Amino acid sequence: MKNTPSVEQHLEIYRRMLLVRHLEEGLGALHKEGCTRGPIHRCDGQEAVGVAATAVLEAGDKVATTHRGHAVYIGKGMAVHPVVAEIFGRATGACGGRAGHMLVADAEKGVIGGNAIVGAGIPAATGMALSMQILGTGNVAMCVFGDGAAQTGICHEAMNMAGLWKLPVVFVLEHNQFGLTVPSEVQSPVEDLSIRAAGYAMPAEIVDGNDAMAVYRAVSAMVERARRGEGPGMVECKTYRVEGFSTSDMGGYQKPEDIAAWKARDPLLVSRNALLGDVGETKLADIEAAAKAEVAEAFETALSDPLPEFSLDEACNPYSEAH
Repeated sequence: MKNTPSVEQHLEIYRRMLLVRHLEEGLGALHKEGCTRGPIHRCDGQEAVGVAATAVLEAGDKVATTHRGHAVYIGKGMAVHPVVAEIFGRATGACGGRAGHMLVADAEKGVIGGNAIVGAGIPAATGMALSMQILGTGNVAMCVFGDGAAQTGICHEAMNMAGLWKLPVVFVLEHNQFGLTVPSEVQSPVEDLSIRAAGYAMPAEIVDGNDAMAVYRAVSAMVERARRGEGPGMVECKTYRVEGFSTSDMGGYQKPEDIAAWKARDPLLVSRNALLGDVGETKLADIEAAAKAEVAEAFETALSDPLPEFSLDEACNPYSEAH
C-alpha cells in the first residue's frame, strides 16, 4: 500500500512509542513521590500520533507541539536523556535545564518545542511554513495540537492563511476527547473537527489515532503534497486521553468503561500485534527490554546530573553598588 512504512520502519516507530510509554510512567511515579516540579502532562495511549506523524518528516522539516508533546520530541529524533534531564531542570537537558517539561526544544532535530499556551504552536508552524515557502527550502512544517486548541481563534486564522497562500504545513489534530476536563461534545457542535478544513481549501482525513500505521499513511500523504507545493493538509487522529489532564488532575469525570475500552486498543498493542507475524516474539521482546533499560538509565543519569548555574550580570543588577 502506498505510504506504508517498511517492517523496519514500523519497528522503529514501535521502539520509540515504548520509550515514550516508559518515560510517561516513570514521570508519573516520580510525581507521586514528590520528585517533579509542577504537574506533568502525560500522553499514555496517544503515542502513535506524535511518533508516527513525525516519523514521516525529514531532518530539515520542523514541528511544533503542545504541553503534552513528549511523543513528538522522541518521535522527531530527540534522545531520551536530554528530554528527561530537561524535565528535571538539569544542566544536561536539551535546553540547559531552563525550559521544563512543556517547552522542550531541539533546533538541530527540527523540534521547535512544546508550548504552554493552548493552540500557540499552530501559528508558529504556519509561520515556519511561510518562511520555508519564501526561502524555497523544500521543507515542510507540522503542528500537532488537540481538540481544545482546535476551538481557538488563532487556529482558524492560521489555517485560513495556510490555505490562502498554499503553505507547506500539515495540521495534525490529536483528538483525545477532552480539553482539560471538558468533553469534546460540549466544546464543538460537530464531532469530526476536520470537516472545517474544507473551509480553508485543504484536504483532510480522519484516522484511528491508536493505529500508528494509519497515522503514518495519512500524514505521509499530506506531507508529500505539501512538499510538492500543493498546500496544507489536515489529519484528525481519533484517540483518547487515558490519564488526567495532568498529574495534578483529581479525575472523576471520565467513565471507567471508556478508559477500559481505549486501553484495550492501546497503540502499543496494535503495533505489537501487527509486527508479531513479521518479526516474531523474540525480536519484539528484545526491543521491549532494551527500550525499558534505555529509559531507566536516562532517569538514573538525569537525576544525578548537575543543576544549571546562573550568574547575575552586575551591570543590570539594581541592587549592585554601581546603582
